[in-house]
This record gives sequence, structure tokens and C-alpha cells, in this order.
Amino acid sequence: MSRFITDLHAELIDDIDNDYRGQWRLLQPLVYESDVAGITVAAPAGFITDFESCPRLPLVFWMFGELVHEAAVIHDYLYTRPDLCSRETADAVLKEACLLSGLPAWRAWGIWAGVRLGGERHYGKSV
Repeated sequence: MSRFITDLHAELIDDIDNDYRGQWRLLQPLVYESDVAGITVAAPAGFITDFESCPRLPLVFWMFGELVHEAAVIHDYLYTRPDLCSRETADAVLKEACLLSGLPAWRAWGIWAGVRLGGERHYGKSV
């Protein structure tokens, strides 16, 4: 059964980087067990993330931004580790984790669609 095994503990390291999205450092590993990928993912302490990379367009951000930090960290980590799974699987894990976090299905689908449309150039690179 998919689940977060640990809680998210992060600190802000730069609040103006990434077009004011900021950058955050994990203080402890964030561990997620995914049924979709069939793996347990452990984003290590020290991993740098920008959480959700939702465009800061008013309606889009209101509907899909800053909703699921834990899911976003796991997705960011999977994108930096293409040896763990394909981009398609990483995006499916994001949607799975969004739903697990209690996000309504339409919002989880919107976040998934956003990364499917705009995430390709980030896959295989650090945040």
C-alpha cells in the first residue's frame, strides 16, 4: 500500500531563487513507498527541492500551486534519479502521492498534466 513512511522536515535556504519559488533543503530523509513504481523512494537529508514548480499565474497557481509539498519532493527526487524509474513513472508517482495526501482527483490530475506538459526538460537534472 502506498504511503509516506517519514514526515517532511525541510529548511528554507534561499527564498528568491527559482523565480521566487525558493529552495529548500531536507533536514531528514523523506521516504515514500509507491505501489505505482513498485519501489520505496528515499529522498536523502540534504536534498534540495523547490517543492511544486507551478507557474505563478494567478488562476493556475490558485488551483494547483503549493498544495502537496511531500509529493513534490518525491517527484523532484525521482526526476534527479532517472536510474530509479522513467519520467512517465515519476509523474504517475506524483499523482499517486497527491491523491494519498488527500488532494481531490481533479487537482491531482491537473498537477499530473502540468508535469507531463512541462517537465521533460527537467528530467534527469538536479533541481
